[in-house]
Amino acid sequence: MAFQQPYRQEYPRPQFERSSWMNLNGTWSFDFDDAGQGEREAWYNGHEYGHEIQVPFCFQSKLSGIGETGFRDTVWYETKVTLDPKQGKRTLLHFGAVDYLAKVWVNGRLVKVHEGGHTPFWADVTLELVSGENTITVMAQDYSEDVSLPRGKQYWKEKSASIWYTNTTGIWQTVWIEEVSETHLSRLRWTPDIDTNEIQLDASIAGWTGKQELELQVAITFQGEPVSKDRFSIQGAEESRRIRLKDFNDHGLGRWWSPEKPNLYDVELKLLVDGEEADRVTSYFGMRKISIVDGQICLNNRPYCMKLVLDQGYFPDGILTPPSDDAIRNDVELTKAMGFNGARKHQKLEDPRYLYWCDKLGLLLWSEMANAYVYSQAYQQRFTQEWIEAVERDYSHPCIVAWVPLNESWGVPNILVDRFQQAHALAMYHLTRAMDQTRLVISNDGWEHVQSDICTIHDYEWRQEVLDERYSTAESAVSARPANRWIYVPGYKYQGEPILVSEFGGISFKKSEWEGWGYSGAVDEADFVARLKAVIEPMQQSPVVQGYCYTQLTDVEQEINGLLTYDRQPKVPVEVIKQINDGNARR
Repeated sequence: MAFQQPYRQEYPRPQFERSSWMNLNGTWSFDFDDAGQGEREAWYNGHEYGHEIQVPFCFQSKLSGIGETGFRDTVWYETKVTLDPKQGKRTLLHFGAVDYLAKVWVNGRLVKVHEGGHTPFWADVTLELVSGENTITVMAQDYSEDVSLPRGKQYWKEKSASIWYTNTTGIWQTVWIEEVSETHLSRLRWTPDIDTNEIQLDASIAGWTGKQELELQVAITFQGEPVSKDRFSIQGAEESRRIRLKDFNDHGLGRWWSPEKPNLYDVELKLLVDGEEADRVTSYFGMRKISIVDGQICLNNRPYCMKLVLDQGYFPDGILTPPSDDAIRNDVELTKAMGFNGARKHQKLEDPRYLYWCDKLGLLLWSEMANAYVYSQAYQQRFTQEWIEAVERDYSHPCIVAWVPLNESWGVPNILVDRFQQAHALAMYHLTRAMDQTRLVISNDGWEHVQSDICTIHDYEWRQEVLDERYSTAESAVSARPANRWIYVPGYKYQGEPILVSEFGGISFKKSEWEGWGYSGAVDEADFVARLKAVIEPMQQSPVVQGYCYTQLTDVEQEINGLLTYDRQPKVPVEVIKQINDGNARR
């Protein structure tokens, strides 16, 4: 098939990259299925489609070529791809994300069913392929009004309002194909240990039968300079190895990863089967440690103040999907230019390319799950499975320093009094810790914590004198109820955890044609700067606050409380905001 030149051509999985792959982004056939008749009529065996859509953009977005924002919860896609399958090879069909339930057919045969709107999935389609033209059909079902669905900021009403935005239905991240050997690498995990100067590699092998002789070769370089070479035999479907890095890594002279010095090691891995190369993958990792020592957050064993910005990750023309890789990089660069050393991605599991640019350019990231709004058994099962997939997908990125499964009691609205909801939040904390012992975990960001590694508080107070007094001591900070919410659920209490104000500010300032709202309002640039100083300075001067997250990076739809407009234009010079973040602004 001759694709229209796709918007998103970059390799979609930068920490596990193969050289041979086919990008399926571009023009696909598309149709709505409001009557839910597509499966009954077997559209996957042939259907006259009424529309075309630009994948990977959801139909609600302008970049999709459709731009219709009403609720249309069942949609179908189809594309035709010319392939020449090779004997002894497997063909894998990958989807970055499809919201919410996806069913995939290849040449009329069902190959995959996946539930979860923010996590990737794939199917081995080798047996379904023919030499020549192949048809890929996708049905996506969303549940726009189901508030037990992990949905993030997607509103359950058709018109955006308050803090909720336009829905995303169907494919919204890259679709691609890659060809692999019968036996190949299927997963990598990198776990750095700066205290021993070792990197742990966990590798999973697909197609292992126990009869082949397998060897994995690992070559690690830093800026093109060889650092380590290792080769070892594989004795099972999963193998672990600790590799020592012979580097000097302290006193600011070494190669540890930080926002100030985002050092990355490059890796090439070769899998040999009976002495012949069967797979080759490139990857990277960063040597980074996040920890709490005597109540102090430390990065690489040194006290570190996190200066974060809340980032919704929405775009005017693409909604949840960035229009280009350059747009992703631009967001990271603007964040750093304003003096922030990190971002809290809010209610969105971000595109892996965003994580790549955070790794590459140096930006800390709090990774937060897209939440539901009510609690039920169905919600609990949906949420837990998708969160496991999210942590698994992003485990190896050095930029991620905190996991945030829940925010502001969304999905657990009665957590203050409901022991089942308390148990769910506590379970998410321990489940996350069970999957990852190397990062911080916040059970319920903002208030009503059960157990969290950090005491995080959301506070949209705008008067500087109130903030100065409130954060003068740990006791006054934790006992305050800025949103009329307890910081801890009864039965749990503050035990000296580091305190961060993880949402504050939200100052509205109209600098574009967008109409909207914010938590407090500025009338001109001078007033905006004064209000920024009034909320940021108390965080910097507090003897107990160890970091903050300002709301927010950009305007989004009806919200105009961004430091940037929705189209990423600074409302005041970025240097001015950097001076405030650096503590250098004149009073």
